[in-house]
Amino acid sequence: MSMPLPEPTPVSRPYWDALREHQILIQYSPSTGRYVFYPRTLAPGTLADDLEWREIDGAGSLYTYTVARRPTGPPWADKVPQLLAVVEWDVGPRVSTELVEVEPDDIRIGMRVEPVFVDVPDAGVTLLKYRPADV
Repeated sequence: MSMPLPEPTPVSRPYWDALREHQILIQYSPSTGRYVFYPRTLAPGTLADDLEWREIDGAGSLYTYTVARRPTGPPWADKVPQLLAVVEWDVGPRVSTELVEVEPDDIRIGMRVEPVFVDVPDAGVTLLKYRPADV
């Protein structure tokens, strides 16, 4: 079974296009002075239409995680354990992701992490995963 992959929308396309270039673009609202993620058309809280795309380095800390020792679905039957995580970027928002290049017993809440760009050439998409920053 093939892996499910993201399907960019008109709103999220700049994010996915940047990942293909191994860059991370997320939205910023000048009126609120905050970065915003997931991609949307209006700023949360104020509904301001001033969102602009800005590059971030993607550095952050592990906010939470789970070690899935059973497949989370048929496409992941041979990919266990799966290290599902939420990373809090240094600029504020959080992103759901997967940890790589780390053993489950070495994972710690708050540990520093850095982005890993995983190209899926056949699909023309790049996934954003994370590894410990000291790797």
